[in-house]
Amino acid sequence: MRLLTRATLFAAALFGLGAPALAAPADCQPGGACAHPLPVKVVIVTMFEIGKDSGDMPGEFQIWKERRHLDTRIPFPQSYHDLYYNPETQTLGMVTGMGSIRSATATLALGLDQRFDLSRAYWLVAGIAGVDPAKASIGSAAWAHYLVDGDLAHEIDAREIPKDWTSGYFALHSKGPNDTSPPVGQGEVFEINAGLRDWAFALTKDIALPDEAGLKAARARFTGYPAGQRPPFVLKGDNLAAMTFWHGKLLTGWAEDWVTYWTHGQGEFVTSAMEETGTYQSITYLDTIGRVDKRRFMVLRAGSNYTMPPPGVDAATYLLRENEGYAGMHAALENLYTVGSKVVDELTAHWDRYGKTVPE
Repeated sequence: MRLLTRATLFAAALFGLGAPALAAPADCQPGGACAHPLPVKVVIVTMFEIGKDSGDMPGEFQIWKERRHLDTRIPFPQSYHDLYYNPETQTLGMVTGMGSIRSATATLALGLDQRFDLSRAYWLVAGIAGVDPAKASIGSAAWAHYLVDGDLAHEIDAREIPKDWTSGYFALHSKGPNDTSPPVGQGEVFEINAGLRDWAFALTKDIALPDEAGLKAARARFTGYPAGQRPPFVLKGDNLAAMTFWHGKLLTGWAEDWVTYWTHGQGEFVTSAMEETGTYQSITYLDTIGRVDKRRFMVLRAGSNYTMPPPGVDAATYLLRENEGYAGMHAALENLYTVGSKVVDELTAHWDRYGKTVPE
């Protein structure tokens, strides 16, 4: 299998390489009123695709499109990527684009689109992530409760950090990195429905995820990190979203502290990504006008790479090596689908129950 390079991923995600030609328009026009909107039971939220939407090397969206038969294409010109729909299961798939700006605007654009009835829809964010080897291994899939933003902050250059400071990066409106009392938040942390998260975890925690030779070799190097050496598994763990692709033992320590800080010790950093806080911010806005139900929002991230190098390897060397291809990319994409599909199948097969009542 050819490894995905980060350069390929970013070029495809940022510039829309391989976008297919537009299909026939939906019954109602984008941006207009719609007397008979399409009912949606589940929205699959992915962040990038690499080339074509089917038939080549998959990104986050392709496996869902092909295996969930999301074959009805719906033009979505007010956002990054067209939508795909399965009228039988009433499942809608979207690609937001990478980064919190694109994920927020794409989610808001969809939520305000009158062509869709999203009032009872469940939202499943399914994406790859960096994973903290102290908590999990590549290929593992984590259900989140807390979504923490890593961008809203003060920062000074590391070369100018006072000797008694633990970091040059600290919370807005705080007195510095040694101030242990978080100020009033301005979007730094979101708490999504813990009951729904726990229900999804209970439904999927015993799924046996396949192992691969490449995964075994990559994780064997993480001596001293028992969780990082385990075969892929399903767990509960929180997400840190930041637009900078950071890496290293020191920054992993910062991420652990940052999540602990903003969740008052209730959260635990497991996965790093870019989009969640932007996506959920839009969900909260849409919830206030009844377009969506924020209680029906879930985040599942699977580890494609570790957030730090193994012992004995410097951060720069390991990061540049990972640029040549994430060791856990293939497993992460497959396991996102395996774990997430279990939840989607349960919701759509028993819609008479879950359409009315959110499971907990």
